[in-house]
Amino acid sequence: MFMRRLIYLLPVLLVAGVTGGWSDENEWFKPLGAPPKASPRHISGGEGVPPLPLPATPLRRTERKRDPSPPTLLAKVIWGESAAFTYESGHKTEVADWNQCPADLQQLLRKASGAVGQPYGSDTIQLTSFGGDPAKTPVLFFSGSRTIKFSPAQLALLRNYVLAGGTIVADDVAGAPYFYDSFRAAMIQTFPESPVRTLPLDHPLFHMLYDVTKVRYPKNVTSNLPEFEAIYIGCRAAVILSKYGLGCGWDDHEVPLIEKAAYYDVPSANKLGINLVAYLLGYANVGREEAKPELFGALDEKRPTDEFVFGQLRHDGHWNVHPGGAAALLRALRQQSSVRTSLKRVPVTPGKDDLSGFTFLYLTGLDDFSLDADAVNALKTFLKGNGTLFINNGLGLKTFDAAVRRELKKILPEAQLQPVPVAHPVFSSVFRIGEAQYTPAVLKQHPDLRAPYLEGIALNGDLRVIYSPFDLEAGWTGGEYPLALAYEPHTAAQLGINLVMYAVTH
Repeated sequence: MFMRRLIYLLPVLLVAGVTGGWSDENEWFKPLGAPPKASPRHISGGEGVPPLPLPATPLRRTERKRDPSPPTLLAKVIWGESAAFTYESGHKTEVADWNQCPADLQQLLRKASGAVGQPYGSDTIQLTSFGGDPAKTPVLFFSGSRTIKFSPAQLALLRNYVLAGGTIVADDVAGAPYFYDSFRAAMIQTFPESPVRTLPLDHPLFHMLYDVTKVRYPKNVTSNLPEFEAIYIGCRAAVILSKYGLGCGWDDHEVPLIEKAAYYDVPSANKLGINLVAYLLGYANVGREEAKPELFGALDEKRPTDEFVFGQLRHDGHWNVHPGGAAALLRALRQQSSVRTSLKRVPVTPGKDDLSGFTFLYLTGLDDFSLDADAVNALKTFLKGNGTLFINNGLGLKTFDAAVRRELKKILPEAQLQPVPVAHPVFSSVFRIGEAQYTPAVLKQHPDLRAPYLEGIALNGDLRVIYSPFDLEAGWTGGEYPLALAYEPHTAAQLGINLVMYAVTH
C-alpha cells in the first residue's frame, strides 16, 4: 500500500489549467513545487565568452571536507502513488502523493536554523521500515492532497510512537478535502481517548518566535485567523494537522495549478513554520518526560481513613494535562509534611463516581469543558460537605479560564471568584510564601507581579474553591514548558504543599 508505484493518469488530468468543479480527487494530484524554469537562451558565436580559469593547483582529496550532518528533526513519510505529469509548456516531471512540494522541509529548516540557533535536517522514511523510536526520529511529517490510508499495523505503530514522545505533523499542502478528512479520521481512530481539538490563539505554537494571530490566505478562505488542529498527549500537541497548505509557502511560492487550493501566503506560512519548528524543539523533552508510565490508583477500601488521597476530576475537555505532576507533588508532600499520603492519584468522574470519600479534588485542563447536571450536583454536594476543589489552568490558557468561570457559576451561582489576600493562611500553612517566582511568559504580561496569585470562593468562612490562573502543575514536574504562563518549580512545589495542607486542616 505504501510502496511507490508508477501510474499514468488520463491525458486530460495531466494538463494544467483545468477549470470547473472538482469531481475527482485526482484533480488535486499535481506537482506543487516551484514552476519549471524557462529554457536557457542560447548564445550565438559572436557573443561567446572565454571559459573560466581552472585553479592552478587541484584540491587534494583529503582537503574536501564536508561539514557534519545536522541532527534530523523531521522525517517525511513516503506514501501513496507517483505518476508522470506534463505541463502546458511540454515540460515533463513526476508527481508523488507524499512529495507534491519536494523542497518544503528543506526550505523550512533552512529558514528556521537561524531563528532557533541550530541547523536541523530532514529525512524520508517508509512506515514499513520505521522503527518508531522518537529519539532517532522526533517528528514524522505527512504531506499530501489525496486520500491517505493506513493499515491497522501502521496505526498501532503511530500510536506507540506518539505515546513514547514522538510527534506527527500533517500538512494538507493544497487544502484538499480528501487528505484532510482521511488523515483526521485515521488519527481519531488511533487516539479515541483524545479528541481532535482546535488550538486557541494564545497557544504557545502561535507565539514561539513570532506572534501569529492574523494571517493571509491568497484565495478560497475568507478567514484571517491561523488554524491548527491537534491531539493532546499530556500538555503537548502531539499530532498537529494543518487544514490549509503550508509547504508551498515554505518554498516561497503560492500553490500553482489548482484553482480551488486553500493555503497560507508565503509570509504567513514561513512565520507559522518557524514557530512550528521552535515548538517541536521546545516540547520534545516534555514529550519524553510525560511518556513515562504513571501509577494511577483506585479507591482501596482498606486504606487508612486518615491518608490523603489526590482525586482528579475527569471532564469532557482535556483533563490530563501533566501526567506525573500529581505524583511529583505527592512525593514532595510525603517528604516535607506530616500528612499521611497515598502516592497514587485517583481519577473520578463527578456524577458517576462516589465523591464522599474525598476531602480534596483537583481539576485541570487546556481548553473548553462542560459539566452536565449530574456533575454539577455532585460537586455542589462535595463543596457543601466541606470538600475543597482546587482548579489549575494548564499552561495558563484563556479558553480554559473562561470555561472555569462559566462552569463554577453552574455549581455556585451566587458566588464569584475573588483574589485571595496574601495574608490568607493558604499562603502560610506550611511555607510562608510572600513572593512568588513566575515563568518569563507571566512576567512579560504582568511585569509588576511579585506576590503569589490565587483566586477563590469561601463557604462558611473557609476557602472551598481555589483557582490558579497560572499553571502550578507544570512546576510540580520540574520540566520546562516554553511560553507557559506558570509558576517556577520552587514556588509551585511550596504552594502545592500549602494547598493540600490547608484542605486537610480546614
